[in-house]
Amino acid sequence: MDKRKVIQAYKLGFISIQECAQILGLDSGQLSGLMKSQQLASDYADSQSKRTVNS
Repeated sequence: MDKRKVIQAYKLGFISIQECAQILGLDSGQLSGLMKSQQLASDYADSQSKRTVNS
């Protein structure tokens, strides 16, 4: 199964974090860390795309 689809299913509330971790072969603590790092990377990319030439 595509890992991105599993993570998306978790984010949409179709499966629990425990189910998501089990499908991905992680424990829920590892998955929480992965989600946080993914969110930080996404936030950083968003902030970079909003910057102007003068900022």
